[in-house]
Amino acid sequence: MYRKEFYVFDQDKPVPAIIRNYTEEDFTNLIQIQQECFPPPFPSELWWNHEQLKNHITLFPEGALCIEVDGELAGSMTGLLVNFDPTHPDHTWEEVTANGYITNHDPKGNTLYVVDISVRPAFRKLGLGKWLMSSMYDVVVHLGLDRLLGGGRMPGYHLKSSELTAEQYLDAIVKGEVKDPVITFLLRCGRTPVKVVANYLDDEESCHYGTLMEWKNPFKI
Repeated sequence: MYRKEFYVFDQDKPVPAIIRNYTEEDFTNLIQIQQECFPPPFPSELWWNHEQLKNHITLFPEGALCIEVDGELAGSMTGLLVNFDPTHPDHTWEEVTANGYITNHDPKGNTLYVVDISVRPAFRKLGLGKWLMSSMYDVVVHLGLDRLLGGGRMPGYHLKSSELTAEQYLDAIVKGEVKDPVITFLLRCGRTPVKVVANYLDDEESCHYGTLMEWKNPFKI
């Protein structure tokens, strides 16, 4: 099981934090975090439910991480193992995660696939997302996997969709000409783009696109 104790900084003030595997006692708080992180127009049916969370801690507890700040649950990150073929990258979030239930988790998979990462808005200036991401990289290395992979939302794309294709929007982000709340964050975490996928997720802000982004295990050549 995973447990990391450290300090995050609220400006110059150190605040104790813990990243650990989440358990059934955390479910109510995890669902509340989803509601805070993904308000409408994000579909409420995509928020976690108890059955999904139960599957996460049962089928792949190593990929069920949460972060506490000064004793308060502030965010979570969830993954499953899949066999990813880079020559056939296209898929939807629903297909690859079994609609968040991860019933297709493959214990012999070569890739840790990110189902979700969420940090409560009140805690977003503390760098918790990066801490969660780096902890999931720890899991990739520990299990000897090839990569971490996941589809990033593109919530700023609807503001540019009349002038840029989704691929052009991604290119503008990488060039630093545009900043996207999710894709830019993932770049800062060390993830690199693989491909833009149409109809990846029911997400009006992203015009239903997602960008597959990976982090390759530096110990696997």
